[in-house]
Amino acid sequence: MVLFKADIISCSIPGTVVRSMLTSAVRVWVSCPSMIVAALGVNGLRADDDAIKNVPADKMAWQITEEGVGFAPLIGERFNEAYMAMVKLPAGLVSPAHIKSANMFGVVIMGTITHLEVGADPSQAIPLTEGAFYKVPAGIGHVSRCISDVDCVTFLYQDGKFDFIPVER
Repeated sequence: MVLFKADIISCSIPGTVVRSMLTSAVRVWVSCPSMIVAALGVNGLRADDDAIKNVPADKMAWQITEEGVGFAPLIGERFNEAYMAMVKLPAGLVSPAHIKSANMFGVVIMGTITHLEVGADPSQAIPLTEGAFYKVPAGIGHVSRCISDVDCVTFLYQDGKFDFIPVER
């Protein structure tokens, strides 16, 4: 008796090949932005059209904040709706404690980053390196740190518009 039909899907992240098994009941995935999109059912994002969209790394339209954080929009307008973007945190950056009003999902592309809940023991921070996945739920106060000597770059999907609401530590 066959309970699930399974297909193996793979994708590449620079220097890595990641495999995932998709079943009719459960989607299990690791470290692949396209699989994050499939698993989350990102239907609310506006697709520019039905054509394939390719954005070479050297053609990304980086917007840099006054704090030095870079955003390269991929899909969606981050201040108005759910969006996908490449995000670059400068090496050594420590964010102020803050919350987001939407869930945040990411895959680390370069560097080493941590996201730690406000009030948690700093020794519990888990360093996330290339290929690692993270989720920061809406409403959870947290601090993000780029702890590497190189900038931290992540693929980011947020299921609502961008915000940055400071919280007390």
